[in-house]
Amino acid sequence: MEDFDVIWKKVVNTLRLEITDDTYKLWLEPAQATGIEDEKLLVKLPNIFFVRWLQEHYTERVNNILKEMGKELEVSFYTDKKEPKAPSPEPFSKPIPETSFLNSNFNSKYTFENFVVGQSNHFAHAASLAVAKNPGAAYNPLFLYGGVGLGKTHLLNAIGIEIKKKFPDLNVIYVTSEKFTNDLIEFLKNSRISEFRIKYRTVDVLLIDDIQFIANKEMIQEEFFHTFNTLYDRRKQIVVSSDSSPKDLGYLEERLKSRFQWGVVADIQPPDLETRVAILKKKCEAEKINLPEEILFFIASNIKSNIRTMEGAMLSITAYASLTQTKITTEIAKDFLKNIISDEEIEREVSLDDIENIVCKHFNLTKADLKGKKRTESIAFPRQIAMYLGRVITKHSTTEIGNFFGGRDHATVMYACNKIKNRITKDPYFAALVNKMIKQVKEGE
Repeated sequence: MEDFDVIWKKVVNTLRLEITDDTYKLWLEPAQATGIEDEKLLVKLPNIFFVRWLQEHYTERVNNILKEMGKELEVSFYTDKKEPKAPSPEPFSKPIPETSFLNSNFNSKYTFENFVVGQSNHFAHAASLAVAKNPGAAYNPLFLYGGVGLGKTHLLNAIGIEIKKKFPDLNVIYVTSEKFTNDLIEFLKNSRISEFRIKYRTVDVLLIDDIQFIANKEMIQEEFFHTFNTLYDRRKQIVVSSDSSPKDLGYLEERLKSRFQWGVVADIQPPDLETRVAILKKKCEAEKINLPEEILFFIASNIKSNIRTMEGAMLSITAYASLTQTKITTEIAKDFLKNIISDEEIEREVSLDDIENIVCKHFNLTKADLKGKKRTESIAFPRQIAMYLGRVITKHSTTEIGNFFGGRDHATVMYACNKIKNRITKDPYFAALVNKMIKQVKEGE
């Protein structure tokens, strides 16, 4: 029989035609054939984690290669380094990563059950739920984006918690991009880069928050790029969150932006008034707080773009009422909120009539034009701007806005809002115009 070392080299050469250079360097290059015993080709590996991973992913393929070579052998991966804790029984079964590699730092409050679904986050919620039910399937990768405090972290945690409930044996890691960066630096500092790669490239589900913070960090992007490729090729679930859509992540490498768009991209918009009130009511239930509904509406009407700020304001008002034994009124709430949010956020109530007047004046149209059936660009576009303004600076629902502007439905209003929002992000001159009109409406000009 051929020398065991020659046999192993032939096996590896065959495998190298089927795998990437990165996979070879990480997993197979450190492997050394040490002998043949009891019709077993003995292959020594650096530690227990290599053994488990290779045993799961390559045992069957290596055995088939040996058979194709006419060798009556089976591979046996082993290490002489002991398990950090209790040793696993032989033969090695499906890998169960070291405790430090498991992530159990999910926020137990961030579940699907207490996530309030509205028009602004419906698709992101549905996509997240689908991922939790069947990780690694259709929605992979899932890219969630939206402003601060709108629920991205909530959904990432909810996905992780739900997957661990349904599939307790899966290795699920939730990290921020900052934690990913710090881990890489720490492992590099201690010359343990292979362990870093084992940690992140052998998971079943990787949930990574605030990916925008790896922009301008070439080494981090390089490592994440290869981590992404490894997981994606193995059909492991990847969920990423950001404050911007993939195409708008300015200083991120194009190859990463491209990969983020391979799966499903879902945005989370600021919630409308009804959803904001529902969020506050849900928070009241969870914290066993009793606040009058008019106070909840007042808070939700004045804090629109950040759910955490809104919830914090409600909790602060409740604490104030408890400490001072004061009955909270709208006036007291208004005075109190001035200490929490800027004066600009507590503003006069704007009506759809105010918006209609400003838009008509700017585009030299009549009210009948805005509410009419004409769809010419010179009328339809100002009408869409008016609907967008109604959405972002009034308390009215999309249904109420649609009814006001000629009996149009929810879908028409949402289409108009998305069209205007997209143009604002691409055209700074148009953005300046819309901001000017918002200022005029709020100041009653």
